[in-house]
Amino acid sequence: MPIIYNEKNKTFKLDTDNTSYIIQVYEENYLLNLYYGDFIPDCFVPGRDKRTPNASFSPANPVIGEHGFSPDTAPMEFGTSGAGDFRISALEIRNSNGDSVTDIRYCGHKIYDGKKEIPQMPSSYVNSDSEAQTLELYAKDAVTGAAVTLYYSVFPKYDIIARRIRVTNESPKKMRIERAFSLCLDLPDMDYDMISLYGAHAKERNAERRPLAHGIQGIGSRRGASSHTQNPFMALAQKGADEEHGSVYGFNFVYSGNFSALAECDFNCTTRVIMGIDPDTFSWELDGGESFDSPEAIMVYTSRGIGEMSRLLHRFYNNNLIRGRYKTEKRPLLINSWEAAYFNFDSDKLVAFAKEAKKLGVEMLVMDDGWFGKRNDDTSSLGDWFVNEEKLQGSLGDLIKRVNNEGLKFGIWYEPEMISPDSDLFRAHPDWCVHVEGREPMLGRNQYVLDVSRKDVRDNIWEQMYKVLSENNIEYLKWDFNRNICDAGSALLPPERKEEFFHRFILGTYDLMNRLVTAFPNILFENCSGGGGRYDPAMLCYSPQIWASDNTDPIERLYIQFGTSMCYPASSMGAHVSACDRTGYGTKCNVARWGTFGLELDPTKLTDEETEIIRNQIKDYHRNYELVNRGDLYRLISPFENPYRAAWQFVSPDKSRTMFTLVTMRREFRQHLIVKLHGLDPNAYYRNEETGDVFSGALLMNAGLVLTHIAEKSGESVVICFDKI
Repeated sequence: MPIIYNEKNKTFKLDTDNTSYIIQVYEENYLLNLYYGDFIPDCFVPGRDKRTPNASFSPANPVIGEHGFSPDTAPMEFGTSGAGDFRISALEIRNSNGDSVTDIRYCGHKIYDGKKEIPQMPSSYVNSDSEAQTLELYAKDAVTGAAVTLYYSVFPKYDIIARRIRVTNESPKKMRIERAFSLCLDLPDMDYDMISLYGAHAKERNAERRPLAHGIQGIGSRRGASSHTQNPFMALAQKGADEEHGSVYGFNFVYSGNFSALAECDFNCTTRVIMGIDPDTFSWELDGGESFDSPEAIMVYTSRGIGEMSRLLHRFYNNNLIRGRYKTEKRPLLINSWEAAYFNFDSDKLVAFAKEAKKLGVEMLVMDDGWFGKRNDDTSSLGDWFVNEEKLQGSLGDLIKRVNNEGLKFGIWYEPEMISPDSDLFRAHPDWCVHVEGREPMLGRNQYVLDVSRKDVRDNIWEQMYKVLSENNIEYLKWDFNRNICDAGSALLPPERKEEFFHRFILGTYDLMNRLVTAFPNILFENCSGGGGRYDPAMLCYSPQIWASDNTDPIERLYIQFGTSMCYPASSMGAHVSACDRTGYGTKCNVARWGTFGLELDPTKLTDEETEIIRNQIKDYHRNYELVNRGDLYRLISPFENPYRAAWQFVSPDKSRTMFTLVTMRREFRQHLIVKLHGLDPNAYYRNEETGDVFSGALLMNAGLVLTHIAEKSGESVVICFDKI
């Protein structure tokens, strides 16, 4: 069984195939963390419960032991504020007396097969109860009546533990949650590097690695979205750990709003990690009997390097986070009109795109921004989700029929959470935008944010969307979110609940998205936020793919895609071939084939040579679809570490096929280049698909491929496929 309770030691042992996590019920019912790491058969780790106190400056519980027990130095399972633990706290509740001392103690537990859903929020799931086992630890603050349930769902096959909390007010008086993190982990040392993914619009998810230092360090977002600037992912890697070696802890937050992920190293050189909703932009009032559920945090550990951490997350997300028809079904290869036409299109132009795209092997045309209201630029009509028939020269249904007659499916673009000042909706309901009374709200991309925390607002937008989607043969929807949130306030929230706005907004977004996927389960849904501004696990629960970045330059995309792959699978990574002239179409396609692959260009302007290159690349895409979407990824040469080249490799789950890609970003004057492959069967032999040469898996992994004269010039690339014989 993945989870067992040992009565003798009063420990809970959570085992995956390769890891163990041990919690102890200590004296006075304190919950302590004794161990998280490689699998051990033992249920108890001696000596982990006590650490050196900071003299008289670490307050002690005098009931326990000769010198007392100090929460300030103990490996607390879920650190709280004000009760002797001075480190960053995962939970802080202000009670009716006005103080925020929070002290929860164990009072029971439950272990069961499977995993529960979280009310109103996306989360990981089980396909059958045998895939996971869940521990619910019950704890309570005896003074305030705050009851806290700590949830741990263990997925043994993937070495994953999913965590969250529920806080219930079991007193008759009001209380206010001021911090409610989803995960807290105390590690016995600080010999780690922190890895995070920073960025900006069109330059998302750059991998950054820095050593932990004494004090608090971390990442977060207060932008109303998980954001371009910091992704809700953090890893702690053992000093010297690389792609294939060393201990790594990975943490990913299943949430699309404001978040915080922090690590504190104390005077004992131990480390506490917490991850959850950003506490500076959050509070939640609970009346007697009410509960609050935190979002989910995903936790993974491996001693086999950063690459294995990524592969475990990729497998888990593909199997237990992404859902719906296109979790397993092959997705249509699409062409998007944005970079080809921007706002300047009509039905004839789109049909011309469809006709030429069909010749390339494309399967779907997506009509991007500009089809609704009076939208001819970015200054108007968001919120007016009715078809601009004058622009389209007829009905949307007629356009879709013409595109379908060319042999292509049809997709459409929406930005449901936004409203333009120049729109019928804003003129009718100016109070529906996010704003603070008495202040003129700020504009971003000439638009305001709709207050989707309000049900009446969501209902209006949903009714408009439902009419268009239900009356037309639309098989794809791109959901965009092109600005962040300031002037955060809702006209319906009373003063004491104003800090609930950001979380309520995200719950409103999830409600709209859940309506969409429930009413239209056959629509392929792609998330977008000015590119990758909401690339997070929560969005993968609704959309199996996310537009990784508005930057389609293939060299820049190497950085974006390497960083994204740190935790997100290739199946989720929206990647297109554009008309950017930085490289030839061969390299553009080779880079885009890492992800979902598609086109972002005017197909009527391609030369015969370019057409042939893309047509052949699309054939290769189809042939290797399962390999990329379900295979294991190995990052061989990272652009963050090598200024000249990038290389990666996909290996099928049964190790029968592999695809290796090398891109030269800029020419390097060197005598010799050898690249060693990974993940193959060392005892098998593999045939080069193009040349017919046969090599052992051992040779390919240990001696490597000599590639001295391959892709020598800047912007050149090569793809080599091997099949097991």
